[in-house]
Amino acid sequence: MRLSMFYSTLLLTGVNLLLRLAGTVFQVYLSDRIGAAGVGLLQLVLSVALLAETAGVAGVRTTAMYLSAEELGRKHPGRIPRILSHCSVYSLVCSCAVGVALYFGAPLLAQQWIGDIRTAGALRLFACFLPVECLCGVLRGYFTAAERIGTLAVVGIGEQLCSMAVTVAALMGWAGEDPVRACQAVVFGVGVSACFTLACLGLLRPRSGERRPAGPSPVWRMLRIAVPLALADDLKAGLSAAEKLVIPRGLALHPGTRAPMASFGVVSGMVMPVLMLPAAILFSLAELLIPELARCAAVGSRRRIRYLTRRSLRMGMLYGLWCGGLLFLLAGPLCETLYDSQDAGKYLMLFAPLAPMLYCDALTDAMTKGLGQQESCVRYNIVTSALDLGLLLVLLPRWGMLGYFVSFLVSHLLNFALSIRQLLKTAGITVSLRRLLLAGLATLAGVGAALLFAGAGARAAVFLAVSWVLFWCSGTLRREDLHWARGLLRTRRR
Repeated sequence: MRLSMFYSTLLLTGVNLLLRLAGTVFQVYLSDRIGAAGVGLLQLVLSVALLAETAGVAGVRTTAMYLSAEELGRKHPGRIPRILSHCSVYSLVCSCAVGVALYFGAPLLAQQWIGDIRTAGALRLFACFLPVECLCGVLRGYFTAAERIGTLAVVGIGEQLCSMAVTVAALMGWAGEDPVRACQAVVFGVGVSACFTLACLGLLRPRSGERRPAGPSPVWRMLRIAVPLALADDLKAGLSAAEKLVIPRGLALHPGTRAPMASFGVVSGMVMPVLMLPAAILFSLAELLIPELARCAAVGSRRRIRYLTRRSLRMGMLYGLWCGGLLFLLAGPLCETLYDSQDAGKYLMLFAPLAPMLYCDALTDAMTKGLGQQESCVRYNIVTSALDLGLLLVLLPRWGMLGYFVSFLVSHLLNFALSIRQLLKTAGITVSLRRLLLAGLATLAGVGAALLFAGAGARAAVFLAVSWVLFWCSGTLRREDLHWARGLLRTRRR
């Protein structure tokens, strides 16, 4: 069933929240089983696996989504099977080449990059499943463009359950508490769930009986979009993997860091999942904005483009401020409950104020890609990722985890500034700095009022109440926002 964008966002949001919550619970289970150092080692293995997957996908997921959305916007659904076949061949060629390189290069990567030769088995196992993962990306792109969100939701839940069930069975029956075997168990669970997803999406993909209208070959259109995206994604993933591999080594050079791998595991495997968990609603919106803006651009609907970008940025900012304030106030009790770790609570409190920027950056990146500005994303990712790596090399040995925070803040802030500047220019809109300042002051006032009370529940309630009232009084949250939501509901009922 095809749903409106609003209801598709709600459905995808609910599923993403459920999956992220399940992933967070599973992360807690892993941290209890293999410890913070084991979680850190797993994060290093997954960073190399993510780099290989990004190289294998080679930008084809967004390309399939973008091209399918264009043809649907132009009322040419008969051309989509041809697009998907070209994207699948492109994906297989790239993923098989990367998989072979990863399989034979696994010992070198495990020894030189990760620092543990025993992890080569996990990398080789991932290489065997890599083509399946990449083909799933092609089909997910099509289903998103075709607004088959219900199908993606059901399959996504099945994939997560399959992955967790297989991983837990492997952990309990074979891996035990060995962190190296735990890495292999996690990779095996991910691979089996990818096979499940590919089979389901392949069977559920609608077969079009329409005659394919004549048109130019989509090969050059595909390459024009996929190659810049692949370069950007590969470079970003490569630098991200290098950053994660550099962090434990840089922390080892800092005199005040006693357990560098454990410290890295706390931040990357415990703090970041909690920090980004509330962003599932915005990631859902971002997922749908790419094909929606592509359709609008294809038919020249500039008014709707301006409307969507303004609305998304404002609501993303407000939501990020609320979540950042709550995470700051609840960081200690939350991490004590989840991980029994005071260090995780301290780091979450440090990173929580960055939530508005991180959440809005996800929307900005999606809307920029939806408007066809992939080359700009390439440039910005190159600059900011290289800056982040350079800062880590300089600051980690001197400042330890504080250096990591400073590097994270500077690089992400620069990337957000460049991306939103390009988005505002492309969409032809402006943002009100006055409202942004008022929203920030209202959030600070809410946090200050909440700190006067004891207890996590009381603080959360006071913060939400005070910030809501101040948002409303300052005009940051307006009546038209509520009318907009009610109008969508009335439209749906009709």
